[in-house]
Amino acid sequence: MTPERFGEIVQAYGGDARRWPAQERASAESWAAQHRHAARALLDEAERLDAYLARDLIADPSCALERRILADAGARRPDRKVGRRLGRWLGHWWPGAALAGVGLAGGVVGALAVSLLMLTGNPPPAGPQEPSYLTTAFGPTAADGSAE
Repeated sequence: MTPERFGEIVQAYGGDARRWPAQERASAESWAAQHRHAARALLDEAERLDAYLARDLIADPSCALERRILADAGARRPDRKVGRRLGRWLGHWWPGAALAGVGLAGGVVGALAVSLLMLTGNPPPAGPQEPSYLTTAFGPTAADGSAE
C-alpha cells in the first residue's frame, strides 16, 4: 500500500474502514497502523466530511404529495401508450419515407433539367459533328480565328 493509494481510498470511501474496498482494506489498515500521523491527518479530514454529509437529511414526502403524484401518473398513462405507438410506427416507416423522398426529389430535379434543356432550343449535339463552342485550343478546329 502506498501513501497515494491510501489517500485515494480515504478520499473516495471516507474515514470508516468498513466502507473501504474489501480487497484493499487489510493492507490499508496495516499501512495506517504503521504510519499513524500521516493516516490520522487524512482520516480526520475524511471523518469531518463524513459527519457533514451525515447531517444533510432530506425530509420524507408527505402522504398527500405521494397521492397527488400517483394520481397524475395514472391520469397520463393513456397518453404514453399513444406516444409509444406513434414513436414505434414512425421509427418503423421513417427510413423508407426518407428514401422515397430522396428518390422523388431526384426525379423532380432530373425532369426540371430535361425540360429546361428542351425549352432553350439547344438540345445536346448528336452525331459526329462538333460545334465550335465545344472545341479547345488543343483540338483540330480552333474557333479563335487564327486559321483565317
